[in-house]
Amino acid sequence: MTPYVWMFIKNYEELREYLILNKNISSLIQLEYSAFSEATVPICTFVLFNNSEDYAGIYLRLTEFKGGMDIQNEMVLKALKTNDVDYLFEKKIKSFYNIPGKPFAYWISNQFVETFSKGLRMDEISDFTGSQNKTANNKKYLRYFWEVDYNKINSKWILYSKGGSYRKYYGNLEYVVDWSKDARNFYKNNPTSNLLDEKYWYKQGITYNDVSSKGTGFRYLPENCIFDMSGPSMVNVEQLLYCIGLLNSNVTFEYLKFLAPTIHIKVYNINSIPIIINEEYKEVIEELSLENIKISKEDWDSNETSLNFKKSPLIKTNLIKNAFEKNKIIIQQRINKMKKNEEKINEIIIEIYNLQEDLQKEVKEKYITLKRSNYESEIKSFISYAMGCMFGRYSLDNEGLQFAGGEFNINNYDKFIPDDDNIIPVLDTEYFEDDIVGRFIEFVKICFGEEHLDENLDFIANALSKTKKPSRDKIRDYLLKNFFNDHKKTYKKCPIYWQFTSGKENGFNCLVYMHRYEPSLVARIRTDYLHKTQKAIEQRISNNDNIINNSTSKQEVTKATKEKSKLQKQLKEIQEYDEVLAHIANQNIEIDLDDGVKVNYAKFQNIEIKKEGSKTKKVNLLKKI
Repeated sequence: MTPYVWMFIKNYEELREYLILNKNISSLIQLEYSAFSEATVPICTFVLFNNSEDYAGIYLRLTEFKGGMDIQNEMVLKALKTNDVDYLFEKKIKSFYNIPGKPFAYWISNQFVETFSKGLRMDEISDFTGSQNKTANNKKYLRYFWEVDYNKINSKWILYSKGGSYRKYYGNLEYVVDWSKDARNFYKNNPTSNLLDEKYWYKQGITYNDVSSKGTGFRYLPENCIFDMSGPSMVNVEQLLYCIGLLNSNVTFEYLKFLAPTIHIKVYNINSIPIIINEEYKEVIEELSLENIKISKEDWDSNETSLNFKKSPLIKTNLIKNAFEKNKIIIQQRINKMKKNEEKINEIIIEIYNLQEDLQKEVKEKYITLKRSNYESEIKSFISYAMGCMFGRYSLDNEGLQFAGGEFNINNYDKFIPDDDNIIPVLDTEYFEDDIVGRFIEFVKICFGEEHLDENLDFIANALSKTKKPSRDKIRDYLLKNFFNDHKKTYKKCPIYWQFTSGKENGFNCLVYMHRYEPSLVARIRTDYLHKTQKAIEQRISNNDNIINNSTSKQEVTKATKEKSKLQKQLKEIQEYDEVLAHIANQNIEIDLDDGVKVNYAKFQNIEIKKEGSKTKKVNLLKKI
């Protein structure tokens, strides 16, 4: 009884060859991944004997039967009684010899084994040597594209393929890497880093994620990209569209089950897949693959975290509800078309490889790597887009990114004017003309018209909360308490809209856009917003005192007393926050977008405030990420 990795991974190839040539297997049972919990690793149990003759051993593959050892025992007994189950195989150990790497793939047919002698290796039809870039210091040299000055992308910063989650045909292009001369010199000369060979720079190709628990997806790699060890890539690929369809087929996934059975997919695993080019079907596979790339790109670019994002898909009609329903149909049409295309490719590839007895063409919808329609998440994405328009990152006048570094010019906007001072107050009460809820309502009015404003606000609010509060209150609650957390999650803990906050009492909050930051910003937050909020709260406390002292209504007095208590806590919180703001405002802190979010964000966190006779206190100006 051992971990079953020896059956497949490269480190044990010599052991497998020795067993094939000198021993035999009487029986082997491969257990479900976590069935034998005491072992803490996936295991198999087997019987070896000293016989090198042509002998067919019995193999049981229990990997699909979840539920612990009771289920495993049941399946073994069933196989022994009936001898007619689809997880029992008889295999001669010598049949493994002709498979690259000699994995003990006991469940594959002889026809599968024969394909290895018919196909080409990937490195025979592409530049695929395993060379990848390695910075050895990702904190310094790697950024999400939304962190840096957009004007420096494709000069200092280059799109970087870094694997990512399971996704097919297109996507996972979120990173940029420092490609300045100094950075490249570091990658080249530092002993723990590696500079990608220049002949692989900026070439279109095929990339994939080398680590995934859900599967490996092969994606089109556009020109002007670099790739690293987490996103190995093939460039200068002959028959590129044909190969990307083949690699995303059920045939390839079946090969990878025994060529790369762990969550890591190595270069030599991909090179072991036989690439059979069939001229008869070449054109139709290429057409289907190209269409799949376009569908996947369209899906990817509908997200704000794509460099090619254009605008919210919900700005289409007078009613956002109708826009949502139309977009829901478009999303499902993409899924249906992708599923149909993938199944057609599977059908053709299975026929080319003559594996009709081994594989089916069907693709379960859960393996279509496109996003699904979701009422809540799409409304939150719409609000995020609205926020971008409020700060000038996006514009209702033009599609795509409008400002992300450089010199901001508010005169470039017409339909909806961004906030002029890059400070939007987010408070539990409307104290300012540019109050965030007021600005959002104005945005909805401009996008969809005033006639259906309340209906549109109701549809938005109901996606955010199931309470019976008025829609405007639901929207305020979301923007005050939850927007930043959702934004932080969407932007992978590198948010571009920063929330200054006085603390848990929500005495004072405001949002700013990192790319429009100026050293005078903190001082303006303090004088133009915090102090005015403080005065407004003091006035409300005074009003409540008046009610408490003069009202004859017990209900009014109780309500005023409760509100006064909350306001007093907010006032105390604001007064303490003011000290920290004053301390930082006097420093006129500079930020550099090249340093990324986390370095710049840290300049406003853990601020030490010293008072006579008390301990040093650390205070955060911004919400934690």
